[in-house]
Amino acid sequence: MRRAETLEEIVKRRLLYWPSSEIYGGVGGFYDYGPLGVQLRRNIVEKWRKVFVLPYQDLIIEVETPIIMPEPVFKASGHLDHFTDYLVTCTKCGRKYRADHLVEEELAKRGLKISTEGMSASDLERLISEHKIVCPHCGGPLGRVETFNLLFKTTIGPYSENAGYLRPETAQGMFVAFPRLAEYVGRRHPFGVAQIGRVARNEISPRGGLMRLREFTQMEIELFFDPQNPKCPYFAEVESFEIPIVPEEFVAKGQTEPVYLTAREVVERGHANEWMAFFMALAAKFLKELGVPIERQKFLGKLPHERAHYSAKSYDQMVLTERFGWVEVSGHAYRTDYDLSGHSKFSGREMYLEKRLSTPKEVEVVRLYPNPNAIRERYGDKIGEVIKAIKEHEGRVIEAFNRGMSEVALGEYVISRDMVYIKLEKRKTDLEKFIPHVVEPSFGLDRIMYVVLESAVVEEEGRVYLRLPPDIAPVKACILPIVKRADYVEIGRTLWRSLARQGFVVLYEDEGTIGSRYASCDEIGTPLAVTIDEKTPVDGTVTIRDRDTKRQVRVKLGDVVTFVSMVAGGASFDDAARALGAAPVQ
Repeated sequence: MRRAETLEEIVKRRLLYWPSSEIYGGVGGFYDYGPLGVQLRRNIVEKWRKVFVLPYQDLIIEVETPIIMPEPVFKASGHLDHFTDYLVTCTKCGRKYRADHLVEEELAKRGLKISTEGMSASDLERLISEHKIVCPHCGGPLGRVETFNLLFKTTIGPYSENAGYLRPETAQGMFVAFPRLAEYVGRRHPFGVAQIGRVARNEISPRGGLMRLREFTQMEIELFFDPQNPKCPYFAEVESFEIPIVPEEFVAKGQTEPVYLTAREVVERGHANEWMAFFMALAAKFLKELGVPIERQKFLGKLPHERAHYSAKSYDQMVLTERFGWVEVSGHAYRTDYDLSGHSKFSGREMYLEKRLSTPKEVEVVRLYPNPNAIRERYGDKIGEVIKAIKEHEGRVIEAFNRGMSEVALGEYVISRDMVYIKLEKRKTDLEKFIPHVVEPSFGLDRIMYVVLESAVVEEEGRVYLRLPPDIAPVKACILPIVKRADYVEIGRTLWRSLARQGFVVLYEDEGTIGSRYASCDEIGTPLAVTIDEKTPVDGTVTIRDRDTKRQVRVKLGDVVTFVSMVAGGASFDDAARALGAAPVQ
């Protein structure tokens, strides 16, 4: 546990993150992030966008939707019925526990390793009874195992009946916005929607620091495609990349060690379609570029009883950590048309894309036409608004009247049967509507931040530092006058301002020995340290030191911004030095 313990010391000392509401005793599952933590998270997000979104912006668009959504959204999505965990309460002291976790932990203390994933309430009650599991706090007996919904409930506005919920995933905002987004992209396919934002889950007993939070950040993509043509146009980019995968059939036999298959082999063997394999390959490369070796990653197949209610196939991207063992950092789900069909049914809005047929065909379509006279008679000057509402909810109106209803409410307007004409028409068309299927890669930023930090910890020859990739390091360079002399300070602060104006996060420090300041910069993962010394006022040069090797080169002051920019952009220290003709410091 040495690496994890060292990281914990750095986190506390450098204020990367800490329990929220600390002065009031804290609240489980909520964390604050300090200046370095905020910058590291921001850099990981931008790295994710550069890997998953920006290279494919001809297909993937970005949106931002609210974290609070009305109750019908979660009825349609299935979260009100299925987004639950099992809860058990001590009948003596009243403490509450997540039942499956409690059973696993208590049996593990007795040397019994068991997985409770997918077990029912009765299964958990049986294990509690058979193994005489009691409250870990007071030793009291445990009550019945109950289901507990993880949605945070609130009210929207002053009316208590107007219920809303904090979203447990960013996905539903994208599904609800699908009609507008489909229109925006011209109903072309495939197309994807990306979103980065906060979500909330009312966990029963969150523990493990950043591993299980009640509020956290997700980075998600919903990729909409024709289920009859699941081809990914970018698949050739990753088809030879090896993915460490534990397919479902391996999991069913109790095998947990991954096999290394190329993305092409994953598809050919039926473990995933091209879109899933594409995103899984990108996810493995993404974590590798963040400093997590492929050997410490695997994609674990989920058995049918282990999957989320919306998923027909799922893989969890797992990373091996020293402190927590294997932890999930991203989920890759094939959601079929579950969400769009559910929202279409509940809202009455069509959720479709279009594909062109090779041969036109004759189809019967139900068309709805407003009756202006009847609408004007009831709503007068608001006729335009009413007709717009009818058009926007055409499917819902048709379905309601076909079921024999005499009227249907559309917001503040009530539409009666005499206000519309419903006709069955035949027409020829070379377009066919279809509800697309969805592949979703979903990443947890907070967990990724932890595994990146733990992977970056290096202890060598009494030296401790974070070997963070330069593009995600929270601070790109430290500016260090070798001594606190007026001319050195002036040069250092001017250089600091030059780098800051270029958008780099840099630190200036002129207190303490140069060795202690190097160590301080290394500890937070700063890739470069720039030193102003006795030569600087004479010849206008500074030394730049590499964090990992401690090698130094001499660079002109006017080249420092370029040097930092090159390293932050992915160039090695040696490549940047050669490109600028920097001389090694002996």
